[in-house]
Amino acid sequence: MRAQQKLLQAIEADLKKAGMPPLGWYDVLWELVRAQDGRLRPFEIEERTLLAQYNLSRLIDRLEREGLVTRETFADDGRGRWVAVTDSGRALRERMWTIYGKAIDRHVGSKLDDASAGAISGLLKRFG
Repeated sequence: MRAQQKLLQAIEADLKKAGMPPLGWYDVLWELVRAQDGRLRPFEIEERTLLAQYNLSRLIDRLEREGLVTRETFADDGRGRWVAVTDSGRALRERMWTIYGKAIDRHVGSKLDDASAGAISGLLKRFG
C-alpha cells in the first residue's frame, strides 16, 4: 500500500508540474474513450475505476463544466443518463498520456529489469 501510494503521489506530482489535472480525470476519460460510442453510464464508470460513487459524481460534474464530457439522456427512458466523452476530453486524455506514460516509465519501468517486471506481473495476475 505504501509503495502504491508513493508511486501515485510521484505520478500526480509529474502531472501537476506539467499543468495537467489529477489522475482521476485521466481514469474517467480513458474509460470513456475505450467504451463503445465513447459513453458509459455512471455506475459503469464506477465499476471500471477505483473512484467511489460520491467522488465520481463530483468529478463528472467538473468534467462536464470543463467541456470534457456531456450527459445524455437515454433515448427510451428520460431518467437514465449516459456520460459521453467530447473531442476536448479525448484531446486532454491524449495530452495527459504523454506525461503519464513517461511518469510510469520513470517511476516504475526504469527501476525493473525484464525478469523483475515479469515476476511482479505474474504475482499480480493471481489477484485479478
